[in-house]
Amino acid sequence: MAGNNEDIDLSSGVHCRLDALLHERSMTLTRLGELAGVSIVNLSVLKNDRAKAIRFSTLVSICRVLECEIGELLVLEK
Repeated sequence: MAGNNEDIDLSSGVHCRLDALLHERSMTLTRLGELAGVSIVNLSVLKNDRAKAIRFSTLVSICRVLECEIGELLVLEK
């Protein structure tokens, strides 16, 4: 039942490609945080697919700095 963690699926079905986009742009998470005005902790949670939600303003800031579309950053898992 509720106490059995093996039965709980925490995956949202959404994958964040932040790591790949940073690599393609030779940018660090720290630099992205500075430019986008987003904390390193929040970016790390997003990068490691642990985020349960993201504010539109955060999403827009990240995409503007990375010069990408939202669909390049967030994709549905297959």
